[in-house]
Amino acid sequence: MPSLLNPFETAEAVVGRVRREVERNALRARNGIKVATGYDAVPVGATPKDTVWTEDRCSLWRYRNDEVRHYPPLFICFSLISRSYILDLHAGNSFVEHLRDAGLDVFLLDFGVADERDAQNTLEDYADGYLPTAMRKALEVSGADELNVLGYCFGGDLTLLTLARHPELPVRSLTTIATPTDFTKMGLMTDVVRPGNLDVDELIDDSGNVPPNVIRQAFRVLKPTADLGKYANLLQNLESDSYLVAHRTMTQWTEDHIPFPGEAARQTVEQFVRKNGFMNDDITLGGKPVHLSAITCPFLNVVAERDHIVPVEAAAPLIDLVGSKDKDELRLQAGHIGLAVGKAAAKVTIPTIVEFLQKRSDQLDTPVSTRGGAGSSARSAAQKESA
Repeated sequence: MPSLLNPFETAEAVVGRVRREVERNALRARNGIKVATGYDAVPVGATPKDTVWTEDRCSLWRYRNDEVRHYPPLFICFSLISRSYILDLHAGNSFVEHLRDAGLDVFLLDFGVADERDAQNTLEDYADGYLPTAMRKALEVSGADELNVLGYCFGGDLTLLTLARHPELPVRSLTTIATPTDFTKMGLMTDVVRPGNLDVDELIDDSGNVPPNVIRQAFRVLKPTADLGKYANLLQNLESDSYLVAHRTMTQWTEDHIPFPGEAARQTVEQFVRKNGFMNDDITLGGKPVHLSAITCPFLNVVAERDHIVPVEAAAPLIDLVGSKDKDELRLQAGHIGLAVGKAAAKVTIPTIVEFLQKRSDQLDTPVSTRGGAGSSARSAAQKESA
């Protein structure tokens, strides 16, 4: 019998449509309860890895891979003020998982959570201490004599400082992702600490560091309607389990900031923001000038056209500042996090980065394993044989 709502719809079709709507509403109700109660939290940072080095709060992780097919290893430096698990949210939506599955031997330097013991950490401590030491440890553990290096956001800035100050480090290529260079284009994030506005010491708490709530509020000021949009999208997709997982993990990360070591924050404001040191070639660390022109390895700069944290105008000038002859820029229609997380990243950003790295890598005839350091000498031998 035809439906009164649609004369061309059969009773069977009407029943099926009603059943689907009932099931959809049941899923929405179930997932709504999960959101409201925090039930069934999603584990993050779950890609199997080994801690191969620690110093103070820093850790160097090596992700387990039984199918390493490319040499040299990839060393990732993440930001100093955010949790690194954004690069390893969950299975199927993990930057490092994609890199690992592409046959790369992946290391990641995580700076941990700063406390009062780190309040006096300077940019020199990172550029001359933690990063070079961690890179040399990655070389030792892997048995390699070179590294491909990738810096994400402020981790890209620290990587730039490190490689410019230490040309002796054996780096085959450098990739930066959403890395601020022209700090006059960073908007409210930096305007607040320009001369005549707030002094950075007004933001530092009793631990000697910039506390997480200050950093969290700074990000919220950049996009004050973000929470409204986030929950509107959640309401529209509440029946989707996969969307719920993505929403929960992203919400957790955006609320999960960490302290910014006080002395490093002072230097960042003075050298990067007030002097716009990268653009003006006016950065001094340890009493010596730092010139990005000293970086000459193959270089890829990845920027996001819809990045509200590091606008494209702030990140794009970097390609003209490094001294590399072999250099390229990748511009994507994505946001700050969308460069490494989500479907667009899996389809565009990550494959492009992998292609860049593979072109600057040697392919191993026989895949090797990184478990417990196994395969390190085999990888080195295979590389030497292919040379």
